[in-house]
Parts: sequence; structure tokens; C-alpha cells
Amino acid sequence: MHFTTLASGSSGNAILVGEENRHLLVDCGISGKSLLHNLSQLNISDLEIEGIVVTHEHVDHIRGVGVLARKLKIPIYATSGLWKVMSPLLGKLEENQRVEVQESFSCAGLDVLLYPTSHDSRESFGVKVSRPKRENKMNLAVGIATDSGMITEEMHRNLKGCDAFVVEANYDDEMLKNGSYPAYLKKRIRGQYGHLENKQLAEGLLEWMTENTQRIVLAHLSKENNTPELALSTVIRILRDSNRSRENRDVQVQVAPRHSPHELITLKE
Repeated sequence: MHFTTLASGSSGNAILVGEENRHLLVDCGISGKSLLHNLSQLNISDLEIEGIVVTHEHVDHIRGVGVLARKLKIPIYATSGLWKVMSPLLGKLEENQRVEVQESFSCAGLDVLLYPTSHDSRESFGVKVSRPKRENKMNLAVGIATDSGMITEEMHRNLKGCDAFVVEANYDDEMLKNGSYPAYLKKRIRGQYGHLENKQLAEGLLEWMTENTQRIVLAHLSKENNTPELALSTVIRILRDSNRSRENRDVQVQVAPRHSPHELITLKE
């Protein structure tokens, strides 16, 4: 089982999860052309993409969803609430491309679980993608959580024990406080329906990591109120200073690039 980010940040987000030659996308907030270009950089064929899972309706998560679904003739998976608000934004789709889902479903041979996050959108979800139980195969899971103003009980319940994480480290509080954003926007970002600060995310990871955790990718960094170096150093310091450092010595923590794909990460069996 493997995963990566194809784009990450307020300019657009897309995550790839798959196994062998079957893949799904979580969001497509960049143009279809850009996404296909980024896939080609990883030597992944567009014919291997079997569906798009939508976490919420903000444009940095759905910009290319309709175009890509039409081009690749693949389904879009979203809740009824999200379909109501995003249908006018996606353009014409075939009826079989509009897949209304609830909490759990399957795509590309993988189990997908949606759980609520706390964000100022119609609905907002994190995603847990797991490999179904198979003989002689380890159970593996990738936990995804971006766009949440606080760590929710649902995040604790669904992310604990994942083998890998793609999680939001959106801003540094001091950079936001001293930055140029107007007061109302700072308040929105800091609020319970905004985004996660670096330290907030690290404290969440302390609860979610277990001895099987292999990789952590920090995603959705603010261009104005964070830096890759600051997000990485803050999270690593907090993890290192905890008991988790002894239990998870081999965990790699990396930052998702903003416009280009991260290298493909293959989970160890």
C-alpha cells in the first residue's frame, strides 16, 4: 500500500492512495491538467485512478474534480450534503459518476471511512483509507486530516493507530499573530472552524501514534503564516520530547510540497 500528496496548501490539495496499480484520489483542488502532470512525474498512469473522494466543497479541494472526473470517466464519492452544495460547481456529470456515500465505502479495492472534522464549510471530513483484511497481508491504514480548527473526538477515534498520516500543520501562532492578515481572518484561522496550528497538530499526533506508525506528512501549510522548516522543527521537537520518541524512533516526518508531488511512500509490511 502506498500514498503521496500531489499538491498541498491553500492554492490546491490532492492526495493519492493506492495499492499496486489501483488508486484513488482524496480531493482535486488543482486543475486537471496540473494533476495529470504531477501523476506523470510519479510514473502513475491516469488509467489507474478509479475515483475521487471529496472532503469538503472549498475550491482548493474541488477545483479540478469535475474536469478530471469527465476526462477519466471516473466516479466522485461525496456525502449528500456535499453534493447539494458542490453540484453547481462541478459541471455536467454522468449519473453513474455522482456517487452519494455515507460513512464507509470501497474504492480502488480499498476501504474508505469518512469522519467529521471542524471547518467552516457545509460539511467537512477526514479520511481513513485501509487495506481490507487479507490472508498473509498486514492491515495497513493511512489517516488523512486537513482543514479542522480543532482536534475532534472523531479524529482521535479514527486516526489512532494508523500506519501513516497526512495531517494539517497550517500555521505558526506567532507568525499569524505578527503577520499582515486582517483581524477577522486571524480570528477565523485560529477559531474552532479554522485550521490546525503546528503545536496543536503535534499534540494530536502524540495521541494517534502507536508502535506501528511509519510515516508522517505535514500538509496544508499556510504560505504566509508558516514555513516548512518551522512546521517540521516544531512537530519533531514535540514528538522527540515525549515518550513517543523511544517508541517510534524510525518514524519519518516530512512536509508536503506545495505545487509538486511528494515522492511515493510505500508502507512496510
